[in-house]
Amino acid sequence: MKAAKAPKPSPSTKRASTPKRKVAAPAKVSAKAAAPAKSQVRVCTQGGPFAEVATATVKRRADKMLAALQLTGAELSVALVDDATIHALNRDYRQKDKPTDVLAFAMEEGEPTPAGKRGKGQPAQARVLGDVIVSIDTATKQARRRRRPLLDELTMLLAHGLLHLLGYDHQNDDDERAMVAKTKELEAAASLRGRG
Repeated sequence: MKAAKAPKPSPSTKRASTPKRKVAAPAKVSAKAAAPAKSQVRVCTQGGPFAEVATATVKRRADKMLAALQLTGAELSVALVDDATIHALNRDYRQKDKPTDVLAFAMEEGEPTPAGKRGKGQPAQARVLGDVIVSIDTATKQARRRRRPLLDELTMLLAHGLLHLLGYDHQNDDDERAMVAKTKELEAAASLRGRG
């Protein structure tokens, strides 16, 4: 697979840290008010239209993946683009002068703990994950080559990009096996019928 984790945005886009200060203890919250925030997924297109791709379907599948990862309250942006757009991003951020299938731009610094690898009893944190950018042109070619529906290919690429945002990678055989297995889990979760 050609996907790789793209470098983080330039340092000028990083948030400045704030000095620590004493904060009063939070007031008790009722069980109703303490319900976890719903994840937010934004899907946009650039270079389309892509008549064969419904952004609402991509959003639903991303929501299901976040739920499967227990990432309530997480924010994720998905961009469905053409080869020209992803080629420019791949060239500018990865110094690879060619289109690719998926890029992931994480918003967190350092090595985030992938969901599913947290300690027992440790809750998932609500957070801004970053951007997954998928080339519809390349996904269409790959789907044809693999003789499968475009939506299945897009779902796999979305899962792959999301896992990169969470710190997964495929630099060695063990990491590759773990990432492929987790990608398949997310594909299955995203493909389930019904709400959520």
